[in-house]
Amino acid sequence: MGIYGAINSAVSGLSAQATALENISGNVANSQTVGFKRLDTTFSDLVSGGGSTQADQVSGTTYATSRATNTIGGDISSNDVDTYMAINGEGYFVVTQAADFVDGSTTFADDTFYTRAGDFEVNKEGYFVNQSGYYLKGFPLDPTTGNPVGDNPSVIQINSQPLAANSTTTVNYQASLPTVPDTTNYDGSDAATALLNTGANSPPATGANLGASDIAVGGTNETDFLATSITGGSVTTYNSNGSEVPLNIRWAKIDNTAGAEVWSMYIDTGGDATNEYYKIGDVTFDGNGDISALTPNGAGAVTVTNTGTESFTLDEITVGGVTAGTAGNAADSITISFANGSLTQFADPDGIATSVNLSQNGYAAGELTNIAIDESGRVIASYSNNQTRALYEIPLATFQAEQNLRRVDGAAFAATSDSGDADLSGGGAVISNALELSNADIADEFSKLIITQQAYSANSRIVTSADEMLDSALNMVR
Repeated sequence: MGIYGAINSAVSGLSAQATALENISGNVANSQTVGFKRLDTTFSDLVSGGGSTQADQVSGTTYATSRATNTIGGDISSNDVDTYMAINGEGYFVVTQAADFVDGSTTFADDTFYTRAGDFEVNKEGYFVNQSGYYLKGFPLDPTTGNPVGDNPSVIQINSQPLAANSTTTVNYQASLPTVPDTTNYDGSDAATALLNTGANSPPATGANLGASDIAVGGTNETDFLATSITGGSVTTYNSNGSEVPLNIRWAKIDNTAGAEVWSMYIDTGGDATNEYYKIGDVTFDGNGDISALTPNGAGAVTVTNTGTESFTLDEITVGGVTAGTAGNAADSITISFANGSLTQFADPDGIATSVNLSQNGYAAGELTNIAIDESGRVIASYSNNQTRALYEIPLATFQAEQNLRRVDGAAFAATSDSGDADLSGGGAVISNALELSNADIADEFSKLIITQQAYSANSRIVTSADEMLDSALNMVR
């Protein structure tokens, strides 16, 4: 049986090396496949029967099995496509396949698969699809809280509808007003000449009497007002229809009383038939330059209220014929906030408002312009109105025994009873604008190819030698 046993062992060696060659061939073929995980080959021996000790035994046959390399990551390459992504660390993207196309819409299979191939692009229906035809799943995000909704991910679909307009409800105002404003009327020495004349100033102000309310249209009112006021910045706000309502702010000082200096806030009407500027209210500063009181204008065209020393609230305001806010509706009013000491008064040699900064929370309607992935693995939609929205969170699936996942076409895997169920609570980090390349290295595969080729040749030589030995045995009886 020795010669026949040798032939049997050599044949098993040929079969095992053929398996190794097949894995090497597949690895080389997929060396450029995104997210591909190579298969290495493991050889195991089978002990031939007979003998209770090794001295009585002989080497047996061998067999080859494939060994997964799922835990070995491929190189990560940067890419210009905003929806491409790679995983740094463990985990897999959760994907599924299309089942059918019904009534113009794609339906999906119940099966779930897992892949590291992150070459996803948004198709005409708004789905994230990679080059192997797998559809990405994720958790939708609550638009208010930003938290994921639900326990099971769904197929990600981007809605291309425009983002609706959002009316401005808050303007955050920051500025430092000068102790003495450098107005046109200021003579450079007498602070009283820099005051706006309301007819009730203390001490009396010079210049035309413009009253203590709105600056009315007529005569030289606008010129006189501009000569006794300074600019306070501007910001574009939006009404509920998304129309722009510019707020151009000016400040006029009306009282120089030490420890109780008063400034009046005005907003340009944009060409109103009655008023040049709306007076919003008066701001009183204490000796430290902080607000000590806010007094809303109770006799003007704009209904104004105040909240302590924190803000003025405009019930409704019309600028250039466009109205923002709704009279009597507190939810649709505009609050000008001076919270956290953002409005102060300090001496300034230039006599201008400094550190001026205005921001607001409204926006016009916007068209969808781009879809990208951020550093936390969230799908971000960008709109033409400079707004962004986080729409989905992309989970990463991990497994207790990922080497036992079943390979399927397209560099993907399916869960098995041996791999365990997917855990969507952990995983590595998602890297945007990147792809994970194949972990098959051609140089390594060629090295294994040389060894496999030599081993195959050696096994074939054993068959040849055994055949010659059998011929010799048969020739002895001839």
